[in-house]
Amino acid sequence: MNTVNQSIVRDMNLAPNGHLKIDWVKEHMPVLNRIREQFEKEQPFKGLKVAISLHLEAKTAYLAKVVQAGGAEVTITGSNPLSTQDDVAAALVEDGITVFAKYNPDPQEYKEHLIKTLETKPDLIIDDGGDLVTILHSERPDLARQVRGGCEETTTGVLRNRALEKSGNLTFPMIAVNDAYCKYLFDNRYGTGQSVWDGINRTTNLVVAGKTVVVVGYGWCGRGVALRAKGLGAKVIVTEIDGIKAIEAYMDGFEVMPMIEAAKHGDYFVTVTGNRDVIRGEHMAVMKDGAILSNAGHFDIEINKPELEELSTSKRTVRKDIEEFVRKDGRKIYLLAEGRLVNLAAGDGHPAEIMDMTFALQAVSLAYINEKYKEIGKKVLNVPYELDDKVARLKLEALGIGIDTLTEEQQAYLNSWKEE
Repeated sequence: MNTVNQSIVRDMNLAPNGHLKIDWVKEHMPVLNRIREQFEKEQPFKGLKVAISLHLEAKTAYLAKVVQAGGAEVTITGSNPLSTQDDVAAALVEDGITVFAKYNPDPQEYKEHLIKTLETKPDLIIDDGGDLVTILHSERPDLARQVRGGCEETTTGVLRNRALEKSGNLTFPMIAVNDAYCKYLFDNRYGTGQSVWDGINRTTNLVVAGKTVVVVGYGWCGRGVALRAKGLGAKVIVTEIDGIKAIEAYMDGFEVMPMIEAAKHGDYFVTVTGNRDVIRGEHMAVMKDGAILSNAGHFDIEINKPELEELSTSKRTVRKDIEEFVRKDGRKIYLLAEGRLVNLAAGDGHPAEIMDMTFALQAVSLAYINEKYKEIGKKVLNVPYELDDKVARLKLEALGIGIDTLTEEQQAYLNSWKEE
């Protein structure tokens, strides 16, 4: 297949630098390398088409190549307009993968890329945020007929998938990779925690120590963001709607208060909820001069941008990925990366060693659903524990770490109800 003629990318001349990026992450993704070796031998996707919608950067590119190594004809697009890296996209085209993705396309072009990816009539999909699944169940149900199933990467997409399942409208099975132990315990906590502050720090070039950080949402991503903010020397406030998570944040040493109170104190704000309008006009109205707003949720709806503009008399770009909004009294609010995912829109995303586990889960889960899609039925399935455990053990092996195993007597004891 001539992927160069089929693909839509910014500039094929950028490919050499993209190859360097992919080669770098490959060296730091030992689990995925092991799975690639397995796929090359077993060819689980031979003769099948796989459509992928993920943040199109080097680590994602390597996942696409691993799926391709398993015999698949792969097509990939971006899951966020500002996270696609044009050099990586061009490199993938040279490697025989069809790509429909550019950095910062207009909304119509972005949507067209998603649809073109689905028009390849895939047998399997990997989705991030539920865009592919949503299109298949709304605008283009004709393209869903041969889809065997797929995997979902993030909280927002899992919520959308479960809503489809609950309504009885889900037409093929999806595996909630986001909910796997090796995803949320490591990717969401340590990956998001590090990459969010990498994106904020490289964008603002300002100190964090001594300042107040407001983390909106204390799920696994919020835990990571708060932990890293604390490590950078910040005072941390957490806002929550869940009583149990709020107590956990308090017991972890953070202040907890309603958003309307936290808004008065924050120097940095990071939203990580998966919900809309968690920072609204009423909150922005009481923020101090120079407050910096950023989002680490999938969609750019967590910070209400229309209300921010309504409160402002002027707006300008003062630095790459920083917009300045000036209020009537002269106070300023800064919005990073248009309110999109700050760790990817203004950074390189999670560290390669972290995504090694997450994308290994994606790869083995895709093979699992391809094998068992008929018996799974039209539902959202959690990642089977044996796949989670397999990835964890491969990671331990790569790190040179050994763990204990149960003796026969211990196993028998755990499986018996009798005292012996």
